[in-house]
Amino acid sequence: MPGNDIRPGDARHGNVAGRRLRGSTGGRDAGGPDHQGAPGEDRTRGRWGGARSGDGTRSGSDQSESELAREICLRQLAARPRTRAELAKALARREIAEEVIAEVLDRYDEVGIIDDAAFARAWVSSRHHGRGLARRALANELRQRGVDTEVANEALETLDADEEASTARALVDRKLRTTTGAPEAVFRRLVGMLARKGYPAGVAVRAVKDALAARDAEAAEFAEHIDADAMADEATETRS
Repeated sequence: MPGNDIRPGDARHGNVAGRRLRGSTGGRDAGGPDHQGAPGEDRTRGRWGGARSGDGTRSGSDQSESELAREICLRQLAARPRTRAELAKALARREIAEEVIAEVLDRYDEVGIIDDAAFARAWVSSRHHGRGLARRALANELRQRGVDTEVANEALETLDADEEASTARALVDRKLRTTTGAPEAVFRRLVGMLARKGYPAGVAVRAVKDALAARDAEAAEFAEHIDADAMADEATETRS
């Protein structure tokens, strides 16, 4: 019929009308209880109605601050072991109240979920054997992670001077395999590498001197003229 957009018997338009009818009665297509959402629709709300933040924790009004704090901590600990100070910093960033932070972390201390002494011992062992770091560099890393000085010193005592010197020599030997140049340039490069890893000047100079002496005749001749003690003293005075 003229002026009528939907013709009788037109199945396609009948379907359109049917969908409009169902939409007006609150059915599935109108966003009712069974509505699944359109592609790209925001589905970041938590199971219990609270919106989820970027790290996946719920922040809705139905979740208490203590529950949120515990959830944040567990997510942090799932990634890697953390110190108490690291967890406190993460909670403060989420604006958790100081008293709630203290309550949650005190409880985690009691049950052994966080243990700064165990963390420090594991960190020293892992970073020394994995990266070849010496005690000075390790102490700095533990301080950056909020480990108490006394606790850090106890962990660092597990790494003795002999082991530190042995690791320094192993690092130099490994680096020498791919290092080229005049002995003096190689010497300075390798001493600098050990210094960046936290080795004392005396340990670094002796490790490189001994490695050069065993390398070839030219390097050995250069090594003979190195006064390790004098260079170590000079480096110490310069640092102080």
